[in-house]
Amino acid sequence: MKAQGRGARRLTAARLGPRDVLHVGSSGLRSRPMRVVLSALGIAIGIATMVAVVGISSSSQAQLLRELDKLGTNLLVASPGESMFAGQDVKLPEESTGMVGRIDGVQDVGATADLDASVLRNEKIDEDDTAGIAVKATTEDLLKVLRGEVGSGSWLNKATGRYPSVVLGHVSARRLGITEPGRQVWIGDRYFTVVGILDPLPLAPEIERSALVGWEGAKRLLDFDGHPTSVYERSTDASVRAVRAVMAATVDPRNPQNVKVTDPSSALRAKAATEGAFSSLLLGLGGIALLVGGVGVANTMIISVLERRYEIGLRRSLGATRGQIRIQFVTESLMLSGLGGLAGVALGAAATGVYARSGGLPWVVPPWAMGGGFAATLAIGTVAGLYPAVRASRLSPTLALHAA
Repeated sequence: MKAQGRGARRLTAARLGPRDVLHVGSSGLRSRPMRVVLSALGIAIGIATMVAVVGISSSSQAQLLRELDKLGTNLLVASPGESMFAGQDVKLPEESTGMVGRIDGVQDVGATADLDASVLRNEKIDEDDTAGIAVKATTEDLLKVLRGEVGSGSWLNKATGRYPSVVLGHVSARRLGITEPGRQVWIGDRYFTVVGILDPLPLAPEIERSALVGWEGAKRLLDFDGHPTSVYERSTDASVRAVRAVMAATVDPRNPQNVKVTDPSSALRAKAATEGAFSSLLLGLGGIALLVGGVGVANTMIISVLERRYEIGLRRSLGATRGQIRIQFVTESLMLSGLGGLAGVALGAAATGVYARSGGLPWVVPPWAMGGGFAATLAIGTVAGLYPAVRASRLSPTLALHAA
């Protein structure tokens, strides 16, 4: 007996290598391809939503940052504020533009002035039908200060600025139905020749909706009194704060409280900073879709356990341990979720690409969004597969075979 005891070998379950785990874990997926596709689709929709939301938001932010880099954040605008006395109009001094140009750090200065005139296609149109287009006098340096470009034609110069010539913002040109220079529009009591049409100016939307005439021409032809309405200045990046601190007092030393100084680029910066506010809601919806997909995976795994009781009982009777059964079903759940995750990441990236291309935006999908989305699917797959795996491992071999 002792000899037999010493010579007897204890039976142990065969160990499953990584290849064996993948083989047994994928066996259930291979046998039910349609169910796998439908279950993975729920995961894919959730991940695609999350990746697309982050990608579209990031692409929009990248476009805004490009615009900020191109247009700069060193532009300030001085304009009349509200008077302390009700009903009194505030006017900036005529010498405001020259005074601002003397501030230390200021590189370029330009100005515009609102004129009491309307721009019309011809003299037969009702003068009240302005289509929201303002007429402004402008200095020659304005385009340089705004870093704008002329889409077609040319900008006003010393010669054209003295005569009935006008440059249209791209919005005002569209509203007037003018697509190229050389046409004429009715301003005041005479025709002005369109010499140029501007490209969009994101930092100066008021210029986009205006008809611009030369400073001297406005004085000669449109009864302009010489008082600017807006003074634009471009300074060095390091001088922006210092210039802003003294700009109001420089423009109107007697009444600095009547001068309002604004930063046009702040709107773009705020828009870039808050671009993800609405995205948070969509991310939440994507998370809900992902959770629903996880529930679908769990349901699929539970049904799979019920349908494969005979297989489980047979494997248990042949020596498979409970741990190996758990690993099999958790692996199957992870593979199912992983397939959905990969498909979701690809769909989300593709949706971002389509949106970016259609809107002329850079295609930006942060790596953390793709990696985080795929990691979320694996976490969902693990959680969804735990209960079915534990349930499968607890099946008695004899009962499972008898039930089958």
